[in-house]
Amino acid sequence: REDLNHTGAHKINHCLGEALLAKRMGKTTLIAETGAGQHGVALATAAALVGLECEIHMGAIDVAKQRPNVVRMELLGAKVVTVDEGGRSLKEAVDSAFGVYAEHYDEYFFAIGSVVGPDPFPTMVRDFQSVVGRETRAQILEAEGRLPDALVASVGGGSNAMGLFTEFLPDEDVRMYGVEPAGEGLGTDRHAATMSLGAPGVLHGMRTLVLQDGDGAPAPVHSIASGLDYPGVGPQHAHLRAIGRVEYVAVDDERTLDAFMRLARTEGILPALESSHALAWVMELAPTLPTDAIVVANLSGRGDKDIDFVAERLAERRAR
Repeated sequence: REDLNHTGAHKINHCLGEALLAKRMGKTTLIAETGAGQHGVALATAAALVGLECEIHMGAIDVAKQRPNVVRMELLGAKVVTVDEGGRSLKEAVDSAFGVYAEHYDEYFFAIGSVVGPDPFPTMVRDFQSVVGRETRAQILEAEGRLPDALVASVGGGSNAMGLFTEFLPDEDVRMYGVEPAGEGLGTDRHAATMSLGAPGVLHGMRTLVLQDGDGAPAPVHSIASGLDYPGVGPQHAHLRAIGRVEYVAVDDERTLDAFMRLARTEGILPALESSHALAWVMELAPTLPTDAIVVANLSGRGDKDIDFVAERLAERRAR
């Protein structure tokens, strides 16, 4: 239930750490990218708390799609920069923020939003997010007296998944599933399924799996969830896939929307569309397991930011 955190997602876990580190280093400004806006809101919150300026770069498509989070960032004092280049989504927002940071690195601190980028960013974000797994272990042992049979988390860059998985990596009996966006289908060019269809490459200072076009450049990507709309993945996830410790699967937009609605109607919880990818896989996985199996899904964020978009998609469904 990272959705219950202040600011509504797991992002506050690493944003507080990054803000405190920037303050200690004598920086004046936090700069970052955001997709769904949750990282931007959390970073703006942390910046206000410790007394730093904040600049958030966001793709134009996501600015329109996640308008409530744009307003929240601005109310918290952040400068929101709309990025109109290229695909106008998360990858371009990262490019834009990195470009500004490179010109002002003496004053700015790049507070990256996931387990991506050059070393030490993936390690820093993983370590800040590892509180999720530590809390999960303590809580499940208290509630059930044993470890879960499976863990499930959505994967874009992969911060919420690494936060959950890291604590359990030595526990070989705990199966782990990272769920990435199949978008409109893996057979189309409208997805962001890096782990399923990506190839080794270099993106944003890291060697990892990357969705690439015919020229080897990062390919355009799509997901119903803005926070998963990224053509790469954290290098730690690429490693975990390579050694077979984590199984990576893909869920399309329609199944994600079904999972969103099912949790809303059965539990009274509005999940983020990012988290709904994990929930959709749980709905497929659970019937294959024994009835006493324990499955933990990371509800990485709440869906308040998505309600207008979901309403539009549901209206489109009814009109078909």
